[in-house]
Amino acid sequence: MSDNTEHDAAPDAGREDADAGEATAADSPAEASDEQVSEPTVDEPGSDDEGTTLGSDVEVEGESNLDGEEEDLLGGLDIDSTADIEVPDRLVDQVIGQDHARDVIKKAAKQRRHVMMIGSPGTGKSMLAKAMSQLLPREELQDVLVYHNPDDGNEPKVRTVPSGKGEQIVDAHKEEARKRNQMRTFLMWIIIAIVIGYSLIIAQQILLGILAAGVIYLAFRYGSRGSDAMIPNLLISNASQKTAPFEDATGAHAGALLGDVRHDPFQSGGMETPSHDRVEAGAIHKANKGVLFVDEINTLDIRSQQKLMTAIQEGEFSITGQSERSSGAMVQTEPVPCDFIMIAAGNLDAMENMHPALRSRIKGYGYEVYMDDTIEDDPEMRRKYARFVAQEVENDGRLPHFTEQAVEELILEARRRAGRKGHLTLKFRDLGGLVRVAGDIARAEDKDNTTRADVLQAKRRSRSIEQQLADNYIERRKDYELTVNQGDVVGRVNGLAVMGEDSGIVLPVMAEVTPSQGPGQVIATGQLQEMAEEAVQNVSAIIKKFSDEDISEKDVHIQFVQAGEGGVDGDSASITVATAVISALEDAPVEQNIAMTGSLSVRGDVLPVGGVTHKIEAAAKAGLDTVIIPEANTQDVMIEEEYEDMIEIVPVSHISEVLEVALSGETEKDSLVDRLKSITGKALEHEVGRQGGSPSPQ
Repeated sequence: MSDNTEHDAAPDAGREDADAGEATAADSPAEASDEQVSEPTVDEPGSDDEGTTLGSDVEVEGESNLDGEEEDLLGGLDIDSTADIEVPDRLVDQVIGQDHARDVIKKAAKQRRHVMMIGSPGTGKSMLAKAMSQLLPREELQDVLVYHNPDDGNEPKVRTVPSGKGEQIVDAHKEEARKRNQMRTFLMWIIIAIVIGYSLIIAQQILLGILAAGVIYLAFRYGSRGSDAMIPNLLISNASQKTAPFEDATGAHAGALLGDVRHDPFQSGGMETPSHDRVEAGAIHKANKGVLFVDEINTLDIRSQQKLMTAIQEGEFSITGQSERSSGAMVQTEPVPCDFIMIAAGNLDAMENMHPALRSRIKGYGYEVYMDDTIEDDPEMRRKYARFVAQEVENDGRLPHFTEQAVEELILEARRRAGRKGHLTLKFRDLGGLVRVAGDIARAEDKDNTTRADVLQAKRRSRSIEQQLADNYIERRKDYELTVNQGDVVGRVNGLAVMGEDSGIVLPVMAEVTPSQGPGQVIATGQLQEMAEEAVQNVSAIIKKFSDEDISEKDVHIQFVQAGEGGVDGDSASITVATAVISALEDAPVEQNIAMTGSLSVRGDVLPVGGVTHKIEAAAKAGLDTVIIPEANTQDVMIEEEYEDMIEIVPVSHISEVLEVALSGETEKDSLVDRLKSITGKALEHEVGRQGGSPSPQ
């Protein structure tokens, strides 16, 4: 099980899908407006008005009356289905949520600056890059021609002409070559006829005449190759380009990125392909006067990043062979224009393996932008989400439009996926996948519209691999009675973990205290990652301070039961570990119908963690009755309706409260909790409790 279990102390935007696709819709989000929605205000490319947003506002009549209408999930829109919602034509008008990034793209397009966008997959990076290409002026586009160099065939000449002229030049050269070939062919047949006639009538040597005719034919054909070599190679044509070029070079190898020279098996004998005809343009050359987009920039090898930096600096780059099969050791063109705007993108780890000089080049001549994962939930954003659904339907072209109730259910799902109270997720690629699955379900049943029932069914069908694995583990543990959900057990606690980003699982933790044959130590098993090991150390500090016994001569064994291949990463099992160890030390049983999650400070404060919604649902699926969570996380709980009556949620702010709920046996428990409060309770009474707790990690 490759579960990123317990990696919840900071479930922020840095985690990988932690690009799904970007706040914008995955790769094609939409914002909505209907008959009552005013037209979005849009800047023309190059506008200086910084106060105007690019199609970001969606207004309705009487919006002032919406205050307090928390259940108005469409933000005041009055529609029967998404067919009533108008979708903007330009990508920049369809961007949702990433106001800062959108403003940067607007400025970068005007000033021709490079941009680096860092954030979670599916938050709109590629869409913003495409939007920039639409904002750039088209009239500057060029065609690139490569000519044969009569002085040195291995150094083809390069010529740039206005867009659309390249095809005309090539056609003119082809027509001229065709006329020359016609004249040569006509002359060839006349000479052949004379030779054969002479051999038949005068010399009376027919075999010699045929042989002579064959030699003449081959000579003319061989000579015509020089004429064909004069036709230039149209390397780049922008004749049909309606906007500035946009080239996605994500994961491109060196040849595809920087240009290449095709391999020619015939290198001599007059049968070889002219060098200039074997030249291939790279993405940097195709993006000339446009946008070059490279996602996961750190996956490019260092040499390619160095050459990319040279291309950015010089604005031109010669094409040569990039592999041993490309004949590139011999052929190198004159410099080819590559005056592009570069948009580099990636997750947080992209900055680690990125060439520092390349990053410096982008930062020194452009902008760095961090993409948001969530945005505040307000009526304006809900209207934009409705427009997002309308655009997903329009872009797909095969999905039935969504009813009002179906859109409302999607907005509720966006709230849930945000993991924060009062926020909506900006990971539109994943949400767009849910839209398409729901639409496919409705289409399979030949419905006119996609309904709420279709969306609910799609949520079950579109579970992630991690969710399916988690459900499978829960069922399997029930079969083998690995999940204990009743009775009292000493030293055993049901912890909760997260697999991937959206799947919870019950993770039992067991503790045992034994005599030590040397200095006492804390021994934890379960393939703990670094953060989890540090969490265990923090717990041991509380145990040492709490225990009346001398544990210097005892070993404390902690086992994360069936943690899986990925091990345990994160500190949200801290209160679970502490409860299990204290239970083992004091021989106090723990109620097994309870599960818990929470981080723990060295002073006993329960700190917030991530993924509480998924963890609570996992506990409900496992048949548990109660879940203990940090008090600071209560605002983040957004479980599905079906689980609300299945589980009781108990918020806590201190380890003493955890023990009071989890331990059984009133007399022993009361004395234990009182003793713990007397040792660590000052932090609760005077610091954490009076200051509203620790900040949420969300």
